[in-house]
Amino acid sequence: MRLLALVMLVAAVNAKHEIYKGWKSYIVKPESYEQLEKLGSKLLEFELDFVKNAALDREGIVLVKPEYQAGFLKFLSEENISHTVHVEDLKAQFDLEDQEILKQEQRTRSINGGRMPYDNYQPLNVIYEYIDRIAEQYPETVTLVENLRSFEGRPLKYLKISRDNFQSNKPVIFIDGGMHAREWISPPTVTYAIHKLVENLTEPDLLERYDWILFPVANPDGYSFTHTSTRMWRKTRSTDQHALSRQCPGVDGNRNFDFAWNTVGTSNNPCTDTYAGSRPFSEVEVRAVNAVIEEYLDRMLIYITMHSYGSLILYPWGHDGSLSQNALTLHRVGIAMGEAIDNLSLPSFRRYRVGNSLLTIGYGASGAAEDYAHSRGVPLTYTYELPGTGFGTQGFHLNPRYIHQVCIETWGGVVAGARSAASIYGKK
Repeated sequence: MRLLALVMLVAAVNAKHEIYKGWKSYIVKPESYEQLEKLGSKLLEFELDFVKNAALDREGIVLVKPEYQAGFLKFLSEENISHTVHVEDLKAQFDLEDQEILKQEQRTRSINGGRMPYDNYQPLNVIYEYIDRIAEQYPETVTLVENLRSFEGRPLKYLKISRDNFQSNKPVIFIDGGMHAREWISPPTVTYAIHKLVENLTEPDLLERYDWILFPVANPDGYSFTHTSTRMWRKTRSTDQHALSRQCPGVDGNRNFDFAWNTVGTSNNPCTDTYAGSRPFSEVEVRAVNAVIEEYLDRMLIYITMHSYGSLILYPWGHDGSLSQNALTLHRVGIAMGEAIDNLSLPSFRRYRVGNSLLTIGYGASGAAEDYAHSRGVPLTYTYELPGTGFGTQGFHLNPRYIHQVCIETWGGVVAGARSAASIYGKK
């Protein structure tokens, strides 16, 4: 019976990724800004899916559907853009990764004494159980908020962490994760920040100086879908945005904010990964993030949205590459973050690069959270593109053995950024 159950489980895993049969991924390495721009100009034509953004003299990794592979390779050759095949068979790669996760789950099936494990990627229910437990056990500093529900009815949960329940008008730091569903390394960095502010407070100055809002999974419907159905799903799961939305659900949450909405780096086709929705803030998940920004706008000093991957810290303006009036301070604090991460990082990880979003990755994106929060008046707003290893047999999520390391170093970057901002702004 056990053997039959195991066979059925493996069969289910192997059938899960049929959608990616025939897909390939490529490593591309632009050697000039012109090549970087040309890569960006082909995003829609070839429906390119960059799971790791290319940057100047820094390779990117792009997923390409079978029907576009010949045209894409012809374009790369004509433009003399260095490239090689990264993974020949995406379905086979995803099957291997799922099997590795299943093996790891068999080794660690519970939340050891209620603690959040960082040796594997966790489903939504485990993350929510942790959030609930923290709020219950530490009511003197932690408040659970779940005012809204996702399109499919899941609670949108975040924690407010404060010495005095937000009563002393301290500056606020807001961090969200999981906006792009497939970026599994993102939510653990936010739950780890909860751990470091509540369960293992080794930097007490951060609670003395700031109030915190931590939102680990801003897109719970999409995140759950990547665990049960389509591994590389990026969007929300709404079906009310377009006549084709039932066949092609969802909206790219990081293109749905009300800033230069649907002007660059987006698509009007609901079947693409960068569909911006029918209007700004069409997605309740995006409205939940915006509600936090608006409620604490007069106090919010730092906003960070966690994504992956590429070892980048990006700041506005990402839609057109112009520099904010606060660009010098954005860069200064960003450099402090990046250097702190690099000092804690593994030799096999890329060093962090800090810069304007468009100028760093070569293409614009409108309706992004980082730009929107800055346009509303938040002085310091960043997108973190967390580390990943994408060569050899490695796939598109970081091997689970690296999760804890990424959490540690990312928290080091947040600490450095918070302290750097405090030295510049003092009490806002």
